[in-house]
Order: sequence, then structure tokens, then C-alpha cells
Amino acid sequence: MLNARTQSFLPALDATMTARLDALHNASLAEAMRYSLEAGGKRLRPLLLLATVDTFGGDVDTALPAAAALEYLHTYSLIHDDLPAMDNDDLRRGQPTSHKQFGEAMAILAGDALQAEAFAMLSMTEAPAATVVTLTQQFAQAVGANGMVAGQVMDMTSENQLIDVAHLRLLQALKTGALIEVAVMMGATLADVGEQDAVALRRFAQAFGLAFQIQDDINDVTKTSAALGKTANKDVAENKATFPAILGLPGARKALATQLMLAREAVGHLSVPAPQLQAFLSYFD
Repeated sequence: MLNARTQSFLPALDATMTARLDALHNASLAEAMRYSLEAGGKRLRPLLLLATVDTFGGDVDTALPAAAALEYLHTYSLIHDDLPAMDNDDLRRGQPTSHKQFGEAMAILAGDALQAEAFAMLSMTEAPAATVVTLTQQFAQAVGANGMVAGQVMDMTSENQLIDVAHLRLLQALKTGALIEVAVMMGATLADVGEQDAVALRRFAQAFGLAFQIQDDINDVTKTSAALGKTANKDVAENKATFPAILGLPGARKALATQLMLAREAVGHLSVPAPQLQAFLSYFD
């Protein structure tokens, strides 16, 4: 789903993330953090940030700490999401989940540390102080009690409940979409884009984020655990609110197509060509 230019950012991104781990003093904690952080994954969120910066002529090197912060934060959320008290999952990114590998206490602490280190890295962004403050505010809003965490609470409280599509869209806009949206909008902040472009980027990010979740819901009921790298049919087993559960599989696929159309339209309204952002939509092909 990446074009060659976006893919070229991966070595520097990985080096930025690894350097932070290498500087940690507690070897056991660093090992648990590294285990989940380096297990693979698409690096979707940091690459969306870097692609946005690059699309508008910003400095990709300056943006690397913020991009790495997104992946640290995302990895923390996965570790905690897999815990017995949450989704109680045994498999993530094709390997045993953190609590299965290191025990529940260390998994919790590894997630806690990744969250804190994410904000530490973000603070190291070499940009004007006002820009760093804006980035921090955007990040905290997206991942905290009015964003990702709120979505996780809604997800838990919606189990075994009859909810409508509007409620599900809000749930997923927070749980999954908020971190995707903020990746693009932090990129917009770093590149200092104009208001019209910022509006179009937000529309792209919101549509992409919802499409990403709908696809994930579809994959859960149509693919194997081996193909997913995590436990298949988990949402069905736990009677979670998903798009296929509410809309049926054909309805979910129609909803996905609608979001992809909206994402493409948003990219088309940008003031500059955006092949890097357009390429992310090939994820759904």
C-alpha cells in the first residue's frame, strides 16, 4: 500500500524507534517493549504522518520523532487491548501477545512505558515551541479520555448490546480512527498546511480510518488467524459490535466502498498532487 517514496522512510523510522529503546536502563522492560514494537505491523500511522509532511514539502527528518511516537503509542494500545481484562487475546502480529510472553504485570508496564516514551519522543521534535505544543495537544486529545481510550470504553460496554450504526461509527471513530486521523493532522501541523488543505486532509483521514476498521471487521469473519496474525472470529465469539454484525457482510462491504470513495474525493481536493496518500488506499484492493 506504499509507494516507493513512502517506503523509503522506513529505515529512518525504525532507527528512531530503536535508538530510544537502546537508551533505556532496565533491560527486562526494554526487552518487553521491543518484543511488541519490533514484531512487525504495517507502520501505518507513522507513515501516514511522514507521507503527509512530504506531500506538502515539509522536512521528513524533523517529523521522525513524532512519527515514532505514534507507533509507540499504537503498540501500547495493542498490548493493553490484548490483556485478559480487555480482549484476552493470545496472538498479535503473528506471535504470542505480550502478556503471554512476559506475564500480565510486565505487559501492563511495557504498555505504560511505551505510552510515556511516546510523549517524551514527541517533545524532542525540532520545531518551534508553539508547533510542539500544538502537536502535543493534538496527540493527547486523540489518544486520551476524549479519543482512543473513550472508544475502547465504548467498545467494552457495547459487548452483548444492540447498538445502531451511528453509535458504532462513533465508537470506531474514537477507538481506531482517532489515532489515524491525528497522524495525518500532526503531519499537516508539521508541514504548516493551509486551512483548505487541512480540511481535506481531515476528511481523508476520517474516511480512511473508518474504512480501515470496516475492513478489519470484514477480515475478522473472512480470514484465518494465520492470515491475520491475530485470532480470527474473535469479535463474533465475544459478541462485539462490528459492521458485519450490524449491517451484514454485503452491507459492510458497501459501507467500505462509500468510505473509500470519500477518501479519494478528499485527496482530489488537495492543492498539491498526493500520490503518497492515494497509495495508502491500495490497502483495500
